[in-house]
Amino acid sequence: MTTEQIIKSVPKVLLHDHLDGGLRAQTVIDLAKDIKYNKLPTKDEGELGAWFHQGANKGNLAEYLQGFEHTCAVMQTKESLERAAYEMMEDMKNDGVCYVESRFAPVFHTSKGLYNEDVVNAVLEGLEKGKRDFGVGYGLILCGMRNMKNTLEIAELAVNFRNQGVVGFDLAGEEGGYPPKKHIEAFQFIQRANFNITIHAGEAFGKESIWQAIQWCGAHRIGHATHLVEDFTFDKEGNVVGFGDLAQYVLDKRIPLEICLLSNVHTGAVDKIENHPFGVFFKEKYRVTINTDDRLMSDTTMTKEFVTAIEHFNVNMDDVEKITINSMKSAFIPYNERLFYIYNVIKPGFQAMKDKLLSLKTYSGEHEEIIHKL
Repeated sequence: MTTEQIIKSVPKVLLHDHLDGGLRAQTVIDLAKDIKYNKLPTKDEGELGAWFHQGANKGNLAEYLQGFEHTCAVMQTKESLERAAYEMMEDMKNDGVCYVESRFAPVFHTSKGLYNEDVVNAVLEGLEKGKRDFGVGYGLILCGMRNMKNTLEIAELAVNFRNQGVVGFDLAGEEGGYPPKKHIEAFQFIQRANFNITIHAGEAFGKESIWQAIQWCGAHRIGHATHLVEDFTFDKEGNVVGFGDLAQYVLDKRIPLEICLLSNVHTGAVDKIENHPFGVFFKEKYRVTINTDDRLMSDTTMTKEFVTAIEHFNVNMDDVEKITINSMKSAFIPYNERLFYIYNVIKPGFQAMKDKLLSLKTYSGEHEEIIHKL
């Protein structure tokens, strides 16, 4: 078995995945045809997938986000939203993901007359149907946009749907010039409702964005958090010798970091994968989770993200299991449900793979590297 086959086979948990950034290229083509949308650069599936990835892989967040103009344009009907959510669940099943939290901004799907409630209902129907057919658990996170003034409305929408499958509220979009504290009213509403908050912070802006997200807005998880490394002190050999107050707080409070390795390279949050702070975060025992961000734009899967971690940061099988359990601990579903996945799905799944590898006696090459702690 290859490392990729091993990782694909074990149960995985995904907490940071954008619904409108993960459509299948063929689905974009089909939906565009249905609504007579003629702005796609090509109607060839392979070419379109390559176009999205090429457009996103420019080292710039603003350019990375341009592809969403097309995906959002074709997600303006109940049928298209339900299909996108349902196919996402099938893709999760095929990638070995046992639980996923999908997120999107309802405001981008109302240009053809749908109300926010219609949009959320359609996505939830697709997710629920996907759960029935593929056995993948889910939670839905609603995103407010940093450059808009209706975030309180989206926060209220999230709370209104908390018993139908919405599990939290997020703030997304370009960071520069749009600090999270400008949306304090929305976050205070979520906090008063005893609900869940994750915020994109420290992706394209400095550690101040992360500080605001946590201390002003009450974030329970941080999306990306790449720039948290600015609050570390290193010696000449590159070893960590100290933490600033923020980095220490995030470590001590076990605030989960939603790490997205490949998209951080594509958006320019890091210049190359070798320099991603994930390796430092993991070594220093931060609660890191590994995620896809935008599967279409970054041409990625959870399997590919973990293989990237294995290849570049010396992550092994035990580490993959630990990160997966960290992710499940950090999910926005009730405690008992998280425990169910950990003890009935994740741990047995990893043990079965370890037993299989041992029975195959695959103690050579890449297999030895990935299971050397067994």
